Amino acid sequence: MDGSMFIGTWWSLVPPLLAIVLALATKEVYSSLFIGVAVGALLYTGFQPWEAFNVFFDTMKGSINLNILIFDVLLGMIIVLMAKSGGSAAYGNWAGKRIKSKRSAMLATTGLGVLIFVDDYFNCLTVGSVMRPVTDRFKVSRAKLAYIIDATAAPICIIAPVSSWAAAVNSYVPADAGITGFQLFLRTIPYNLYALVTLVMVLYICITGFDFGLMRKHEANAAKGDLFTSGGEAFEQIEQEDAASSGYVVDLILPVAVLIISAIGGMIYTGFINGAGDVISAFANCDAETSLIFATSVTILLTFIWYIPRKVITFKGFMDSFVEGFKLMIPAIAILIFAWSLKGIGDRMGIAAFVEGVVGANASASVFVPAIMFLVAIFLAFSTGTSWGTFAILVPIVTAMFPGADTIEMMIISVSAVLAGAVCGDHISPISDTTVMSSSGAQCNHINHVSTQMQYAAVVAVICVIGYLIAGIVKMWWVALGSSILMLLVVLTVMKKRTEAKYGKVTADEDH
Repeated sequence: MDGSMFIGTWWSLVPPLLAIVLALATKEVYSSLFIGVAVGALLYTGFQPWEAFNVFFDTMKGSINLNILIFDVLLGMIIVLMAKSGGSAAYGNWAGKRIKSKRSAMLATTGLGVLIFVDDYFNCLTVGSVMRPVTDRFKVSRAKLAYIIDATAAPICIIAPVSSWAAAVNSYVPADAGITGFQLFLRTIPYNLYALVTLVMVLYICITGFDFGLMRKHEANAAKGDLFTSGGEAFEQIEQEDAASSGYVVDLILPVAVLIISAIGGMIYTGFINGAGDVISAFANCDAETSLIFATSVTILLTFIWYIPRKVITFKGFMDSFVEGFKLMIPAIAILIFAWSLKGIGDRMGIAAFVEGVVGANASASVFVPAIMFLVAIFLAFSTGTSWGTFAILVPIVTAMFPGADTIEMMIISVSAVLAGAVCGDHISPISDTTVMSSSGAQCNHINHVSTQMQYAAVVAVICVIGYLIAGIVKMWWVALGSSILMLLVVLTVMKKRTEAKYGKVTADEDH
């Protein structure tokens, strides 16, 4: 093919980077992703228009994950049903009587995010739909809500042994790595500096009320009653429907509980079907996507049995919620389809081979490897918008770099750095599916979420680079993690004092 001169070279990075630059510059994500995929197709075919056209649509068809789309639509239906039943509004009223401050509202959102550890998609949309009425009551900006959701989604899943992410990482570890995938995952948890330090940062920000950069502007606007700052028009109708509803808290709690229990049960069951001998290995071998579809299907059946006889909602209203849920998820689905297509065109362009060649040629078994792998993973996840794709590319490379038993600790630290960097890159990428889901769950303008979260993630990322340098030297997790958390607290405290000196004291504990 004439376009072979571009494949497997630095040109493979052009499509995702172009899409990201355009998205941040234009604040319009659909056209940016479309252009990125189109340019990738042209590069792949050597600028032959008709061939590029075919590659574009072949890539799109081949990249779509139908299971995730079905899950999104069904979860959208559940969100609409909970709103129509009055469950979301009732929970907001119930929580409003018990949650007395903005600080408590943000901490409750964080706590719920930590509890829903099974899957990041499930986490993002569920936490958003449940806590949105509560945070709105206390004038938490949608950008801040999206940040809290995103910061307790992937970071929690990547350190939770019982999650779809643990299963993914387990599947990427070669059989000859000298350690099983699940054992490796467990040992990476205390070295996963980005995930753990991010959680500390969320708690610090929620407790102190400190905000900086663009988030400060969003919070200032929210205090005046403007929760969106911009891009809120698409969500106004949904807000009005939520506000007009009345119901009982159980109408929200019961579906959420069934959703969680069904998801966990489905993962265990599919794990045993796939040959697992115990519960732990069942999670490592589960079919997460099928389990999530099963869980949403069971929950919809439950809501039908629970709502219809009590006349909480009419039969027609119940069936209409499928279409309404589809409409609710259309922005997220559209971005996901284009983001998957962009990853697909990246695969065709040989982005994995290019990164593997660069890393393999320049990395060696030294104390700098964890920090280097952290930065490489950030770049790759940022460019492709996928954590799991980054795992798939880099984890086998890292395990191959440390083949002996005497280098097992360095392998664990380096794999941890890959996992951490992938989550960080995922957090700052506008084409990340998890970031899209967080925006959707919070009903926040997507670019607003990306631009505010990027600044917060950058602070943690810089600290983690230093933390992984320390980890490579001392090879003790508690030293690396402890020093990273200490650095974060010092940096945030200094930033807070400077901000207060310039703008006045900030508090998160104002009553409303």
